[in-house]
Amino acid sequence: MKYVIVGGVTGGASAAARLRRLDEEADILIFDKSPHVSYSNCSLPYRLSETIDETEKLILNSPQKLKGMYNIETCVLSEVVSIDRKGKKVRVKDLVNQREYEEHYDKLILSPGAYAVVPPIKGIEGANLFTIKNVVDIDRFYTFLKTGDMKKVSVAGGGFIGVEVAVNLREAGYEVSMVEAMPQILRTYDYDMVQILQKEMVDKGVELIVEDQVVEFQKSNMLLKSGRIVEGEAVVMAVGIRPDTALAREAGLALNQRGAILVDGNYRTSDPDIYAIGDAIEVFHALTHKPMMLQLAGPAQKQAREAADHIYGRIVRNTGYIGSSCIKVFDYNAASTGLTAVQCEQEGIPYDIGYVIPKDKVSIMPDSTYLHYKLIYEIPTGKVLGGQVISKGDAAKRADIVATLLKFGGTVDDLRDLELCYAPPFSSAKDAGNYAGLAACNLLQKTFRQVRTDQVRPLVEEGAYIIDVREKELYDQGHIRTAVNIPISQIRQRLEEIPKDRPVYLNCKTGQTSYNAVLALQGKGFHNVYNISGGFLGLCFYEYFNDRTKNRKPIVTAYSFE
Repeated sequence: MKYVIVGGVTGGASAAARLRRLDEEADILIFDKSPHVSYSNCSLPYRLSETIDETEKLILNSPQKLKGMYNIETCVLSEVVSIDRKGKKVRVKDLVNQREYEEHYDKLILSPGAYAVVPPIKGIEGANLFTIKNVVDIDRFYTFLKTGDMKKVSVAGGGFIGVEVAVNLREAGYEVSMVEAMPQILRTYDYDMVQILQKEMVDKGVELIVEDQVVEFQKSNMLLKSGRIVEGEAVVMAVGIRPDTALAREAGLALNQRGAILVDGNYRTSDPDIYAIGDAIEVFHALTHKPMMLQLAGPAQKQAREAADHIYGRIVRNTGYIGSSCIKVFDYNAASTGLTAVQCEQEGIPYDIGYVIPKDKVSIMPDSTYLHYKLIYEIPTGKVLGGQVISKGDAAKRADIVATLLKFGGTVDDLRDLELCYAPPFSSAKDAGNYAGLAACNLLQKTFRQVRTDQVRPLVEEGAYIIDVREKELYDQGHIRTAVNIPISQIRQRLEEIPKDRPVYLNCKTGQTSYNAVLALQGKGFHNVYNISGGFLGLCFYEYFNDRTKNRKPIVTAYSFE
């Protein structure tokens, strides 16, 4: 059997290695139009900060190594330009000498990936413009920055690539501006959670501009729709990617409306002898039960293995995808999995949110830090739908736990009851996930009612009655402008000060003490009390970026972030 693979990065190289493990005698041939195969494309931005100190370290395998280890033939700088499905052969162009030739296949695997979108913006041809998709791209950009003695770089687009590029450029000492057309960066996070990361961006010196877009380039300066001019000596275009499926389209393979290759549960295309994997395909969302596109390395490697297994009759049940990812934004680690609240609304899924901010480990440990943990679950079933965790500590571990629950259809009760590893340097006896599960269970049982951080500003502007239950010393350091201070230690003795004829909202640092105060008041006959989830800490993170960038009046007397 002869297998031809188009594309030799994550999916293609993984498929080739799996095929070899299944069949020592097969002929396996990889074509890639770039000079490299099997490189760490997710690590590309880290070359800019010299976290990866040599470009060559990004390359995981060479053609020679693949030949020696796996007996896989690899042809780089070789572009497959057409597929003859009837004749079961591909036409290949050698990009070095421009020679074209044909190769026969028994099975063909397409792993072409995606390409960076470069919109036709006026003046773009005069800009020092870069995209970041492969080793050649990052080396070209890195070399340009170093040889040109550049100081100011702009990034258009606030997705994963754009943010990672901006962070690494800033850590390398460059002045960095980022422009995002949407109201927020990183849309795998809900608006309330991403404010933590947007604050971190501006705190670390990135000029972050949201709800604006580039309409014209003036050399490498960007003219925005608002009329603002963002100066720069180079521009990274990171506004999105599209599946690189021209080859599949010309071969007559079925595509979706967005140009992604349609595959069945075994990653076969509309031609049973052609498989497709990676960024270029449409996959099945395990939660919405709808098709989606998912450009992540982990799923690509799973698809590669399952496609190879199917070729050899090893059927693996396709359980779909939930979309788990993480990112480092300067000092913060952020991770998300499953559905966001916005996606639940779009899909018409009834949901609620448990938002807690416990410490990531025992609080007396010197390196303990807060975990902002947002759990999204279905009502009334309690089925876990998604999670977002942001912290200077181990956020990915907590999101991984949610991802595991999602794959097995877990509920908030399961999260509450999980027995997780504990020692003071690693976690607390009741892990952050347990706290989130408990909060969700209490909400499902209607033990208490809550409002979230995005609902507090309207309450302040409407003159709602808000109680800060922290002790006076903490209250004096910063509080919601309209809040009265009745510490929890005094609340049972000051019941006459609390109205019963209007809603009362209780606030503390993280929402835990105020929750206890809510239960105490409910026990005293108050049925009009609400907890402010996330507390003063969550509120400060939520409000800060917009206060600063929109020059609006803060609803707090002073911010607190620790």
